[in-house]
Amino acid sequence: MRCCVCLFQQSLQCSPSKMAAGESNSRSSCLNLSNSGPLGNAPPSNSAHSSPASNGGSMGAVGGINRSAGNSNPQSGPENGGGAETALRSTPSAQNPSRQSVGQSGATSGAASNMTATSSSSSSSASTASADASAAVPSLPSSPASVLVYREPVYNWQATKSTVKERFAFLFNNEVLSDVHFLVGKGMGVQRIPAHRFALAVGSAVFDAMFNGGMATTSTEIELPDVEPAAFLALLKFLYSDEVQIGPETVMTTLYTAKKYAVPALEAHCVEFLKKNLRADNAFMLLTQARLFDEPQLASLCLENIDKNTADALAAEGFTDIDLDTLVAVLERDTLGVREVRLFGAAVRWADAEAQRQQLQPTPENKRRVLGKALSLIRFPLMTIEEFAAGPAQSGILTDREVVSLFLHFTVNPKPHVEFIDRPRCCLRGKECSITRFSQVESRWGYSGTSDRIRFSVNRRIFVVGFGLYGSIHGPTDYQVNIQIIHTDSNTVLGQNDTGFSCDGTASTFRVMFKEPVEILPSVNYIACATLKGPDSHYGTKGMRKVTHEAPATGTKTCFTFCYAAGNNNGTSVEDGQIPEVIFYT
Repeated sequence: MRCCVCLFQQSLQCSPSKMAAGESNSRSSCLNLSNSGPLGNAPPSNSAHSSPASNGGSMGAVGGINRSAGNSNPQSGPENGGGAETALRSTPSAQNPSRQSVGQSGATSGAASNMTATSSSSSSSASTASADASAAVPSLPSSPASVLVYREPVYNWQATKSTVKERFAFLFNNEVLSDVHFLVGKGMGVQRIPAHRFALAVGSAVFDAMFNGGMATTSTEIELPDVEPAAFLALLKFLYSDEVQIGPETVMTTLYTAKKYAVPALEAHCVEFLKKNLRADNAFMLLTQARLFDEPQLASLCLENIDKNTADALAAEGFTDIDLDTLVAVLERDTLGVREVRLFGAAVRWADAEAQRQQLQPTPENKRRVLGKALSLIRFPLMTIEEFAAGPAQSGILTDREVVSLFLHFTVNPKPHVEFIDRPRCCLRGKECSITRFSQVESRWGYSGTSDRIRFSVNRRIFVVGFGLYGSIHGPTDYQVNIQIIHTDSNTVLGQNDTGFSCDGTASTFRVMFKEPVEILPSVNYIACATLKGPDSHYGTKGMRKVTHEAPATGTKTCFTFCYAAGNNNGTSVEDGQIPEVIFYT
């Protein structure tokens, strides 16, 4: 049996003047069937589920079957025009004014069919009624509302869905049984999205309060101008079917929508997606969003990524788009793996962009103004005097008094106090590791200007951030010290720091840190060097040639191998001497 749409399309090819009364009855039943049944207003996307023809195989009988599902008179059928009358009753014009003219055409057809059934002797009247019904059909395609007539009902769709999940997934973004619509977005991008109050209330406490709370809305259309349509559809998809549909372009707006409507499961999926796609070139952008949406776990991961890939993160385009608070949060960290002069250059680039956003001229005075408290977090004392003289000293951002005090800090001893932080950015806040190469501590190790040195290699890539050194045997004392890591084959200094440390007179070790982490490659020889100025100190004995560190969390082993460094090493060797600890991270 062909569907009613096929029959209707075939009937359009017939001339109204040549259509018989019987054809008119069949045609009117077919037309109104499209609006019959409780689901007759389904969207075209659901039209694949058409109503089966039964009751003798006539299309009018199909109208009778659908009407019986709506508690109609079981006697109605094609013989008395029941299909046409059913369609008229199942589509109230008060609920859908746009289809009122279609319902009126259906009423005319139904009246013609009844006249034929009750007055069989009056053939002229039946012919006239049939002609009137036929004449109304060709005008339907020209009416905008008539497109609804051509839709087939979604009849018995439940039978094709074997699980509750499939049935709810079918209702997603579907007019079938919908009882609320959302106008999502703003301007020309507004989308009208159908939904079901019950499904939304089950998945979200916010929707539950919206529809069932003490101040529940009774509106059938709800405007959401602050939500992106794609993000709202992703939310509904998750609520209806547990399916997650997010991508790089929609993840942040979906995260916002999930938080707005209190759907923590979807929020967790968004955060996990961001974690998996976190890279150095988007770390600052994601950090800003994580702070905005109050996602501390994601923010922490972004900061760790920035620590390990500081140079690449600063070079990314998104860096200059961050807000001042995010810039301050980054500059406050002791864990950034980059030279301070590069941090200053990045801060100046950010200040240029911020001045433009505030519609200010990018003068040194305005750059200092927009940087605000961030400027004081640049650790100028960690630069070399050459780096400071070539960059910050000539930038105009620092005052004359600040420039003079920093030059004094670089050139005189004891170093005068400066307003900027001089603590190295190598403290990994408990995440760094250390190894000790001596088993015992003894007294009296002297210094005469010669460097203590030891050669070492490792089995895996690490970053050395400092050394642990022994202090005075005469009580609390200050030492001046220069520490270095030298590449053995090329004799290149890879990292150094000319600084000082204070000891308390005990046999403990005291940390002296590099200005930035020094990368150590596996199976390559390096020399650890420390040149101390101060009184006699403790020293280590019973040294070990190989020392292995095992990470508690992962079980990863880092093996150090120590060897004698050629030349005058102030007596330090594998067996005894200075430089008892190497501080590093992996």
